Amino acid sequence: MKKIFLLLVCSTGTLLVNAQKYAFLNPPKFNEADLSKAKSLLDENAPAEILYKSMHFMVDTSTGNMSKKYFYRVKIYDKDKAEDWLNLEIPLYSFNSEREALGKFKAFTYNLENGNVVPVKVEKSSQYKSKESKNVTVNKFAFPNVKNGSVLEYQYEVISPFLFIVPEMLIESDIPSLNTEYVLDAPLSIAYNINYTGSIPPKYREIEDRNMYGTQYKTFRFAYENLKGFKTEKWVRNDKNFRTKISGELNSTNFKELKLYSSSWDQIGKRLYQNEDFGGELKKTKLAKESIPAGVLEMKTDLEKSNAIFSYVQKTFKWNKDRGIYTEDGIKKLLDTKVGNTAEINLFLVMMLREAGIKADPLIISTVDNGVLNLVSPNVSKMNFVLASVEIDGALHIYDATHKQSSIDEIPLGNWNEYGVVVTKNKALLIKMINQKESNTFLTVDAKINEDGSVSGTYSDRDTGAFAMYVKDSYDENPEKYKKQYKDNFSIDFTGIESKVLENGEFESKMNFSSSNLIDKVGKKMIINPMLFLSKNSNEFDQIEERKYPIDFGTPSTKTKKVILEIPEGYVIEEMPKEKKIVTEDKEITYSYSVVQKGNKLEITSTSKISSPDYPKEYYPAFKQIWGVASKFENQVISLVKK
Repeated sequence: MKKIFLLLVCSTGTLLVNAQKYAFLNPPKFNEADLSKAKSLLDENAPAEILYKSMHFMVDTSTGNMSKKYFYRVKIYDKDKAEDWLNLEIPLYSFNSEREALGKFKAFTYNLENGNVVPVKVEKSSQYKSKESKNVTVNKFAFPNVKNGSVLEYQYEVISPFLFIVPEMLIESDIPSLNTEYVLDAPLSIAYNINYTGSIPPKYREIEDRNMYGTQYKTFRFAYENLKGFKTEKWVRNDKNFRTKISGELNSTNFKELKLYSSSWDQIGKRLYQNEDFGGELKKTKLAKESIPAGVLEMKTDLEKSNAIFSYVQKTFKWNKDRGIYTEDGIKKLLDTKVGNTAEINLFLVMMLREAGIKADPLIISTVDNGVLNLVSPNVSKMNFVLASVEIDGALHIYDATHKQSSIDEIPLGNWNEYGVVVTKNKALLIKMINQKESNTFLTVDAKINEDGSVSGTYSDRDTGAFAMYVKDSYDENPEKYKKQYKDNFSIDFTGIESKVLENGEFESKMNFSSSNLIDKVGKKMIINPMLFLSKNSNEFDQIEERKYPIDFGTPSTKTKKVILEIPEGYVIEEMPKEKKIVTEDKEITYSYSVVQKGNKLEITSTSKISSPDYPKEYYPAFKQIWGVASKFENQVISLVKK
């Protein structure tokens, strides 16, 4: 389902100048009174507040570089809840021999001590550099001596030879902002598109030609006052898509001749095929032809051939976790080391599929955490991942060989992001990407009630599809933390936890448990919730305010919880729990709760089914009502009475 948001592309003269005057790039002087503020007037519960935020981007005609100047002043009210603001990260990009450089840098922590303002300087020499990828190094700084009440201030400049992209500025932050401004100054010979998304208009704006820095410039200036913090909602996979933000993309240059950069998807596809790190690699067909596994070409159907080639690439090569649409070390190096980035692995998959006579093409996307594509202003810079697409019997299918549990049309949740661009040799096609493969969770408890009132047994947690991929990634990141979550989430003593990927790609964790806290004894009765620790204790759809954004699960899903509970000898159930089944009129949402007794065993099953990957916000009341009913029925108790 398409998510709706405001998108405005500003070029020459498309926004009217606000008649009100505002002094851009004139930060307010440091005010000692800010150190005494006890809370934000915009949101008294905010852990921090932006007093002033400015981003100024200027193309310097004398050097040909872009100057990126940042100025932040932030008030800390509760440092334990404002951790994101206590450290500063400055990414610097490099490509081939060109690289960005950190220029002027000033940062301070201000505190009020005995009525005096005490500044503590952040030394530039204290920076910690982290290599995030082949092309990005992040300089990290920590603010010293931060207390509740501190004011953090930093100014820095990045000198960049890269003019294609102007960094995105989030106008709406998680915390309130008293003063926010965005400025882009570019000479008339270099034209930018300004992409403005979101629902909050600037209070002050200027878009005009000016004589600046000794020549004619086009300036874009936007300012905001007294913005409240952005309120996130559950079931939104990337809320940045709905925040007000501004970014710039190079549209054209006009030196000796006009050269266009922002263009159509077809033109972007043509440039990709001309690029040595994309189209140049796809031409190395001999490497792919020599790698096709024996017997594949003799298979009867294109689907069989495609799945066999995909399985070979998936099992043979390891993804190095680097994303991007261009190869870094090339296909030849991939074949030698068996390790590569997303472009190398999935472009090689495309090459092999083509050599087997399959209609295959690269599918370039922006991942969920990277944000949705700008459909109004096509630009390759927003893309950060390559998939493989095949057309079989008139239907388009998707592969991702970077993930070991992936299969045809079953890729990680983070790769399902509304739109993708299929790049053929002759044209580029914008396609709608809808995840129609169901991902499931099966939670199963096999337990017995002991005579002493304790409950013991086994528990299994099995995930399929995209859920299995997500859980496996979480497990690989920190196995001990993953196992610890079971005890933290259920307050149960689990032992012997074993987690593994099953042959069909599903991920399963099995464990033993025992607990003496699941039964209440009242006289000769034992009172227990037969769902044990799997009962729904709260309604996940608990938003009180009116829903603003679509509900995005990323995948259709079914969650089944099953408890087989053995009743001790000599006890009978005084009254069975009530059963329930709810189905929406359009059959999109289904919930059921059933109870069956078989001898001395009670079998309780709850099933919730969501038929689509996402829903418009108007569905929220239905989810809230159904999950509320589920919580009620899953918290029924039974009384066991001794005969």
